[in-house]
Amino acid sequence: MPGQDAPLSAIPTPLARSLAFGAVLVGGLCGGLIGYGLVSVQCSGNCGLPLGLGILAGAVVCAIGMSIVAVLVLRAVGEWREIDDRTP
Repeated sequence: MPGQDAPLSAIPTPLARSLAFGAVLVGGLCGGLIGYGLVSVQCSGNCGLPLGLGILAGAVVCAIGMSIVAVLVLRAVGEWREIDDRTP
């Protein structure tokens, strides 16, 4: 069969990895904005530290969540590609 000389690999393409990295960055940005919004609604007066902590917590939590989703998607795409390569 043609194409059987190349070893099978489940490694995602560089484009897919860069899109996943960008998605994690966007998720972190959105999480930071959500954290800022939640703290700014609840705080009045001098809120510099709480706003900063809200931004940090929101960004970290959302970036971690998005990275989990990105890894699962990249693994699924790799498995689909591997199955597709084996199918004649």
